Amino acid sequence: MDTSVLLTLRDPAGIPFYPVVFQALYILTWALHAAFVLLALGAMGLSLYGTFKQKEDPHWKIMTPHLIQTGKLSVSLLIVLGVAPLLFTQVIYDPNWYTTNALSGMWVFIFIYLLIAAYMLYYWYYYANKAKDGGGKMIGTISFALFVFAGVLMHNFAVTSIMPNEWMNMYAPNGVVDNSGWTFNVEFIRLIFLVSLAVPVVGIFLQNYSRFLSTREDFSKEFIAYTASLGTKLGMVGLIISAVAFVAWMMQIGYLMHPVIIATIVGVLILLFLVATNRNSYITTGVLVVVALLISGVRELTRYDLMANLGYNIYDYPVNLEIPTIVMFLLTFLIMGGVGIAFLLTLAWKVGKSEGVFDGSKDAAVTRLGTYTLAIMSLWMVTFFGWGMSILFKNIL
Repeated sequence: MDTSVLLTLRDPAGIPFYPVVFQALYILTWALHAAFVLLALGAMGLSLYGTFKQKEDPHWKIMTPHLIQTGKLSVSLLIVLGVAPLLFTQVIYDPNWYTTNALSGMWVFIFIYLLIAAYMLYYWYYYANKAKDGGGKMIGTISFALFVFAGVLMHNFAVTSIMPNEWMNMYAPNGVVDNSGWTFNVEFIRLIFLVSLAVPVVGIFLQNYSRFLSTREDFSKEFIAYTASLGTKLGMVGLIISAVAFVAWMMQIGYLMHPVIIATIVGVLILLFLVATNRNSYITTGVLVVVALLISGVRELTRYDLMANLGYNIYDYPVNLEIPTIVMFLLTFLIMGGVGIAFLLTLAWKVGKSEGVFDGSKDAAVTRLGTYTLAIMSLWMVTFFGWGMSILFKNIL
């Protein structure tokens, strides 16, 4: 791909802030999105196994509905969190983003409706299992398969976006224009690595699940020990598989000895030790977050290097500072998002630690955070729509 073509495809208006900020935000938000993608796949896959076990095994009778609920909530979060990395990548890599959407347009169209169908079937699976122990196996399996295929499609979009040298061949193979939008590309080792991460993620989740419930008197010590042991086994096996796949991927693209790759491998080894010993799963989760950020950084590193070698350097992107928009974004992201998440996490923690029905109105921390969240959201809505309307009328009057 000629450099001039790539530069021509950039937005002529430039970008509203420094490219490195969007790059860092992309790495952060993709890691958050991927964490819930992997937790959703791991929890749902394990819950399907549980539907076959829960009639005979009392441990699975308790755990399976919880795994289904975890998967359901994770899908909601992965969809919400999936918007941000797409926005950030289209700001600084708009030639890649829009070209991919043109080449794989039919798959993009299918992806949206596939995700809707998968989520609707998940609710069917959720209620079928709730009504009858072990119910909804077939529906759950179909939903799970659709979610996995949706992940494969996103992998296709990501891979196609970093193949600029092949774009013309994809668009006009043998000189014949193909505007069907059925372009499909897969890197199997990379895909295996990313999907395999669902196993250690759900394993660490079970370690946290066990630790969290250990203070509850309505869960037996045998159940707590069983879930902790299962989480340790899944975490160790999954990390080993993921590590082998990661090394194979890095060897394939010639990045194995890069400092960021070495740091990622060291992080995985530390994570493996912490999972195996399981002394404090909350600390393990913190290390998992660091490893997730490193993996997200590896993806961005390979893309940045590839595009830079073609003459497309995101740091050379024209910058037209738009301070009010950036301030609005940061205030929304940090203050409204931070307080809102703090409220939800505090509420979830209190509910999980309480036996019976939890009354949030009688808890000072929950009440205070809930009030702050509503107040900030109300102020944000007034500011957002007021600002938008003032700009609209200013430009048309």
